[in-house]
Amino acid sequence: MSDEDLWRVLRGIADMPYGAGQIAALEQLLRRVDTADDRHLAFVTRMQATTGYVYGGEPAKSFVSFSWCLSEFDRDPQPYHQGHLHQLLWHFKYMVSGLLKFPEVPLDRTYAVLDDMERRYRAGGHSLQTVHKHRFRVADHVGDAEAAAHWYRLWQTTPRDDLSDCAGCDPTSQVGYLAETGRDAEAVALAEPVLAGRLTCTEQPQAILTALLLPYLRTGRGEAARDAHREAYRRLRGNLADLWDIGDHIEFCTLTGNEGRAVELVERHLDWLDRPPSPAAAMHFAATAAAALRQAGTATLYRRAAEGRPAAEVPASALADELTETATGLAARFDTRNGTTCQSEWIGRRLAVRSSGEHLPLSASVRRRPARPVSPARPAGDEPAASQGGSSSGDRGEGVRAGTGEPPTVTLPADAGPDDLLDLAEMSWGRHDRATFRAALVAFDDRFGADDLPARTAAHRLALRAAEHGDEDDIAGAVEMNRAALELYREAADEVSIQVVAGRLGVLLTRSDEAAEEGLTLVREAAEALDRLGDDRQRAAGHDRVALALLHRERWADALAALDRAPADAGGDQHLTARIALHRAHLLEQSDRADEARVAAGEARRLAGELGIGELVTAACLAYARLVDDPADAVDACDEALRSAPAEAELPVRVARARALLSANRAADAVDDFVEAVTLCVERGAEGDAFLRWELANAYRMVGRLAEAAEVAEEAVLGLDRLGAQAEADRCRHLLAGVYAGLGEIDPAVALLEQLAENLDGPDNLPHRAQVLEEAGGILYDVDRDAVAAERFAAAATAYRLADLRLDELRARRREAYAWFWCDDRPAALRAVEQVDELAATLAEMVEPAATYELAMAAEAGARVLTVEDRPDEALRRLAGVPDRLRSIEAFGEAAQVEILAGELLLRLDRPAEAEPLLRRVLGGLPADSRPVRQTAWLLARALDLLDRPTEAAALRAEHHLDEDH
Repeated sequence: MSDEDLWRVLRGIADMPYGAGQIAALEQLLRRVDTADDRHLAFVTRMQATTGYVYGGEPAKSFVSFSWCLSEFDRDPQPYHQGHLHQLLWHFKYMVSGLLKFPEVPLDRTYAVLDDMERRYRAGGHSLQTVHKHRFRVADHVGDAEAAAHWYRLWQTTPRDDLSDCAGCDPTSQVGYLAETGRDAEAVALAEPVLAGRLTCTEQPQAILTALLLPYLRTGRGEAARDAHREAYRRLRGNLADLWDIGDHIEFCTLTGNEGRAVELVERHLDWLDRPPSPAAAMHFAATAAAALRQAGTATLYRRAAEGRPAAEVPASALADELTETATGLAARFDTRNGTTCQSEWIGRRLAVRSSGEHLPLSASVRRRPARPVSPARPAGDEPAASQGGSSSGDRGEGVRAGTGEPPTVTLPADAGPDDLLDLAEMSWGRHDRATFRAALVAFDDRFGADDLPARTAAHRLALRAAEHGDEDDIAGAVEMNRAALELYREAADEVSIQVVAGRLGVLLTRSDEAAEEGLTLVREAAEALDRLGDDRQRAAGHDRVALALLHRERWADALAALDRAPADAGGDQHLTARIALHRAHLLEQSDRADEARVAAGEARRLAGELGIGELVTAACLAYARLVDDPADAVDACDEALRSAPAEAELPVRVARARALLSANRAADAVDDFVEAVTLCVERGAEGDAFLRWELANAYRMVGRLAEAAEVAEEAVLGLDRLGAQAEADRCRHLLAGVYAGLGEIDPAVALLEQLAENLDGPDNLPHRAQVLEEAGGILYDVDRDAVAAERFAAAATAYRLADLRLDELRARRREAYAWFWCDDRPAALRAVEQVDELAATLAEMVEPAATYELAMAAEAGARVLTVEDRPDEALRRLAGVPDRLRSIEAFGEAAQVEILAGELLLRLDRPAEAEPLLRRVLGGLPADSRPVRQTAWLLARALDLLDRPTEAAALRAEHHLDEDH
C-alpha cells in the first residue's frame, strides 16, 4: 500500500468505535506503517493507538506506544511534532492513571512520570491544575489522606486551562472524593449544574452519574439514583474499559436490595474477568460481585466458556468465594507495591456491602422485589392443565388445577363416618372445592387413619390420595396409589369403582410413551364397562377420560369422537359438563376448527361463570381469548379471568392479556401486563421470564420507550442464551440492534448485527445473514460512516448471491456503490457500479414492481458515480426512460430525483434548452416544503442564465431565497 493509502486507512480506523476491533485494526496498520518510510505516519498512528488502547480496554499497551512517541518527540523534533504536542501532553494523564492500576509497576515510576509531566507543563507555560489533580489521585490511592487533602485543595484553587479535564470529568473526580469523605450533599450540589449543561466527552455523562449513585441514595434522592443507574449503566454496559464503573453499579444494586439485578449484571460481565482492562478493575469488580452473590443466596449463574474452562452453571456461593479470593489477592499485591494497607481495607469494605434498607425498584421488567421460591415452579407459558385440555386424575375434571389462596373455614359433621367423609371429599373434588376436599381427608386421617378399614374404604382413600398426587404432578406416585386402590376394589368386588379407578389410571399412563398403550387399553375398557354399569354421569366421565387419554397422545379426531359419546348433560353434573365443553374447545382448536372451538369455549365460559368456579372460568376465558378474532374480545375475556383467577393462574392470564392488548394496538397498556407477568415469573423462580422479557422489550419499543426496551432486551438475550434458545436469542438481538439504532447508539447496534451475522453463518441462514449485514450497512450509512457501510453492503451482497437472491443482491450492490460514492473512494465506487451493471443485465427481463424499482435505482446510482468521474454523457444515457419506469410503479419521489440529476447533467453538457422545461416541470410537481425544491430552483435559474433570461432567473432566485452561489 502507498503512504496515501495508509493515511486513508488510519482515518478510517479513527472513525471506528473503541474496542477490540479498532485495536486489531490499529496493530495491523502499525505493522504496515513500520515497513514504510513515513515517520510522521508512524508517530500519528501510535498517538492514535495510545488513545485506542486506553478507551478500548487494553491500557497496558498504551504505555509502550506513549513511550515510543515521547522518545521520538525528544530524540529528533520535527515540525509535525508540534502539531501533536497538546495531545502528547494530554496523554501524560492517561499514563499516571494507568500506571496506578497495575501492581507490578513500581510506585516510583508513577512519581517519575508525574514529575516529567509537571516539568513539561511548566516549560510550555501551562497551568498545573491537572498535575495537582493527578498527584491527588496517587495520594488517595495509597491512602495518604493528608496529602490527598493538600493536593485536592491545590487542584481546586489552580486555574484551569486547555489541558484540564473536561467540564464533566473534573467534577466527576470531585464528586467521588466528596462522597468518600462523607460530603454527599456537596457532591450532589456540585454535579447539578454539570448535568444541566452539554456533556460531549467520551466518558460523560455516564461517569458522573455513576459517581452520584451513592450520594443520591444517601441524601434521599431514590428516584434520581435509579435514573442515574439506568442511564449510566446503559452507556457503560458494552465497554470493557468501564469494568470498574460496572462494579459500582453492581454494588448499588446490592445496596438497594436488588440482588436479582445485581446477579444479572455479574453474570453478564463475568467473562470480562478473563480479559480485564487492568488488575485494579478486576479487583473492584470481583469484590462488588462477590458481595452481590453472597446476598443472592442460593442463585446459580451461567459462566461462559473460556480457554481451559467449559461453560457451566456455577453456584453463587462458590463463585463468591472465588471472586473474594481474586479481590483480596489483588489488593494485597497493590498494598505490597504501595507500602500501605489502604487497598485491602477498601476491598474489605466492598466485600462487606449488604442491602442497606428499603428496596428501591430499579428494573424496567420487574415491579416488586422478587421473593425467593421455596419450591420449583412451572416456566412461563406452562398454563394450568385445563386451559390446555390436559388431565391429571379424577372425575373432578382431569387437569384443572386448584387455587393456592387461603382456604375458607370448613365445618364437618362431627358424627360423619369414614365413608361419609370420603364421599364428601369425592364430591368436593368434582366440584373444585379444595378446602372441603382437604378438610374431609384430614378429618378422615385424624379420626380413622389408624383403624382397620374395609377394603372398599381403604381403596377409596388411596384413590383420593392418588388424585392429590396427580394434581401435584407426582405422576409416579399417583400411578402407584391407583394400582393399589384398584387391587383393593377388586378385593371388594366393587365393579363400578374398579372401572372408575382403571380409567383414571389409564389417563395417567398415557402421559408417558412407555405406558401409553396400556393406558389407552385401560381407559377404553373402563369406558365400555361404565356404559353398561354406570349412570349417565359415570358414563360421561368415562368417555371424557378416553378423550383426555387420546389428547395426551395428540389424537385429536379420536378424542373428539370419544367426547361425542358422552351423554349431553353428563347426568345433570354441571361441573363435568363445563369441563367437557372446555376439553372439546381445546380439541377443536388443535384440529384447526377455530369457529367450532370458539363456540365451545364460549359455552365453557358461560357454564363456568354460572358455577362460579374460578379455575374453570379462568381456563375457559383463556381458551376463548386464544380463539376470538377481535383482540378487544380477547382482552375482555382476560379481564373476566383476572377477576376470578386463582393465584397460580394469574401469570398465563397476564401474558394472554398483554398479547391481546398488543394486537389491539394498545401497547402502552400491554407494558403493564408484561411487567406484572415478568414479576410473577421471577417471584416463582420460573425460567421462562427470558421469553417474557423479550416480549416486554418489544412492547416498550412500540411505545417509544427505547431506554427501557434496551435494558429489558439485554436481560432477555442473557436469559435466552442461558437457556440455550439461540434462535430466540438471535431474534431478540435483532430487536435490540434496532432499539440501539433508535437510541443513536450506533456502535452497539452494529456490533450486535455483526454478532448475529456470525451466528447465522450457515447455508440455511444465508438470507437472514445477508439481511442483518445490510441493516448494519444501512445504520452506518445513515450516520455518514460510508466506507465501513460499503464493506457491510458488499458482504450482504455476497451472502445474497450465495442464497440465489439476485434482486436483493442488486439492491445491496447499489447501496455499496452509493456508500463508496459518498466517501469519495472513486475506484471502489466504479468497481461496485461494474458489478451492479453485470447483475442488472441478468435481471433486465424482470417486470414485477420490485425489479422495476431496483433496476431504475441501479441506473441512477451508476449515473451519479459517472458524474463525479466527469463522464456526463454516459451518465445521462443511463437515465433514459428511468423516470417513466419509476412513475409506472408510483415511485414519484424517486422519479423526480432522477429528473433533477438529468437536468444537472444537461447543464454540464451545455444543453440548457433541454434542461429548462425538464426542471420547470419537476419544480412544478414538487411539494412546496420538500427538500429538493431549492436544488431544482437553483438549477432552473442557472439554465435561465445560460439561455440569456436573467430577469426570469433573478425572480426565481428571489422567490426561493437563493443567491447565485447557492
